[in-house]
Amino acid sequence: MALSEVAGSQQTERDPVVNNFSIMVATKNGSGSQTANTALLRALFKMGIPVTGKNLFPSNIQGLPTWYTIRLSADGFAARRPRSEIVIAMNPATAIEDYAGVEPGGAFLYADDIKMPMDRTDIAHYAIPAKAISIKHEKDPKLRGYVANMVYVGALAHLLGLQLEELESALMYHFKGKRKPVDLNMAVIRASAEHAAANYKKHDPFTVERMNKTDGLLMIDGNTAAALGAIYGGFTFCAWYPITPATSMPEALISFSPGLRTEADGKRTYAIVQAEDELAALGMVIGAGWAGARSVTSTSGPGISLMAEFAGYGYFAEIPAVIWDVQRMGPSTGLPTRVSQGDVLKTYFLGHGDSRHICLIPCDPYECFEFGWKSFDVAERYQTPVFVLSDLDIGMNQWMSKPFDYPDHPQDRGKVLGAEALDQLGGFARYKDVDGDGIPYRTLPGTPHPLAAYFTRGTGHTEKATLSERPADWTGNLDRIRAKFETARAELPQPIVSLADGAEVGLIAYGSAHPAIEEALSRLEQTGLKASYLRVRALPLAESIKDFVAAHKRVYVVEMNDDAQMLQLLRLHLSGVEGDKLRAANLCDGLPLTARWITETILSKEASQ
Repeated sequence: MALSEVAGSQQTERDPVVNNFSIMVATKNGSGSQTANTALLRALFKMGIPVTGKNLFPSNIQGLPTWYTIRLSADGFAARRPRSEIVIAMNPATAIEDYAGVEPGGAFLYADDIKMPMDRTDIAHYAIPAKAISIKHEKDPKLRGYVANMVYVGALAHLLGLQLEELESALMYHFKGKRKPVDLNMAVIRASAEHAAANYKKHDPFTVERMNKTDGLLMIDGNTAAALGAIYGGFTFCAWYPITPATSMPEALISFSPGLRTEADGKRTYAIVQAEDELAALGMVIGAGWAGARSVTSTSGPGISLMAEFAGYGYFAEIPAVIWDVQRMGPSTGLPTRVSQGDVLKTYFLGHGDSRHICLIPCDPYECFEFGWKSFDVAERYQTPVFVLSDLDIGMNQWMSKPFDYPDHPQDRGKVLGAEALDQLGGFARYKDVDGDGIPYRTLPGTPHPLAAYFTRGTGHTEKATLSERPADWTGNLDRIRAKFETARAELPQPIVSLADGAEVGLIAYGSAHPAIEEALSRLEQTGLKASYLRVRALPLAESIKDFVAAHKRVYVVEMNDDAQMLQLLRLHLSGVEGDKLRAANLCDGLPLTARWITETILSKEASQ
């Protein structure tokens, strides 16, 4: 009798679990598993089932272990699960660990050449003849390893009831309609599904059924959404240097811009340049912003460190620019392929002292698109570098998203004076606060008027941009810029607040922690603990946060870094009793937060009150 039957038969029969479980696939990096995994994800999505996919991969090109999780949630929850009900082991190097990590009551699918003790009686076992089926259908040894991953796709399709037509449609999308690779992969999938039908006796409860909960939604990653937002927002210049996990953002710009930003006569309306390093990239972007271009770059923590000099210059010279920080693990160069929210303090205060930057903080690809175009409006309105704080989870993983909303107003170029306005004014002081909002007027190079010219100084300067080291001029500039940021505080994207009636506890979070928070709120309510929720979307912090904290006895700040960085900023923003209400709920392990961890952490802290 097959091992799958012997071990699986010992599991107690359970009621069906439909569209509500997690799948984890363990393979070697560079083995082509991404095609198989994304085909599974997209096929489930096309069946109307809410799904999210998260890739945990090493920072090398190939050979080391990689894991991919697909979460199905009929309720629409998108956070990572700490353990998976279905585990597919294709990598002998991690098989023992993968086996131990299967959720009790789950299923373990494994390549049949993996030899190890399999003595768990609380899960079902299914051996996958990956080599035998791939050898039969692919004679080229170089390609055989890639199609072998389709064997587990076919086996899983049979066990779950996943329709092969949807898998074929997903592969057609992946291979852009090329029949040859689609037919090869589908042949392997069908052969594996037929083997599973003939040899597996199903001992697990997991199945999929069609739903209609993805109608009108799209599947996209945050970096692609950010690039599309930048294109829509009128970017004309991008300079960048490759760094994981930010590289795919300018790569998406390179991919989409020729079709979207090329005139009928073939003239391109943009320029994208790979710089020699991150400092040079931001220097180019600052220069382009000074010249009137909507300019953007993308990087991650190590690149942000190198950009400090030009970021400070852009702040004090008051030049618009957009910098995407797709955050990863630190310190030092850290773990390039792990997620963190460790750049909050660094980006907010980046420079050589006495600078604080506007930061926009999206929570998903939808807001990556929104902030992708809106960041240019903000940068030009306030004449300053603007940081957009995404992270690896948002940027590189596939998320469900509602269709993007497009603004119904023209681009906001801010306070730009043309020749006619200069004639009317009869004078121009580049760094003077005329309107009382801290925002000066600027001119663009090439404006045909003698009053348009000025020196752009990152050193001490007067209102008229002349060199000065007088203390009064220095403090006058700092005071005016501070007033400018107070103006921005009320106009930037405001927090999203969900108040629970009678709640004594509040949660504050930001960025990719949002899906786990949403699910944790439901779990906490089931335990009898009501909690309100505020999601921060921008820095400087909105004044409304004070009201939220004041309305609750204890407020937990949930974030993915080791220093509780947002909590530190909140304590600077608040004072006295209100600041004392804040509690840290932070985790820094390189993985997206789970609802289970948030729930258990909050309940544990509440029990100790």
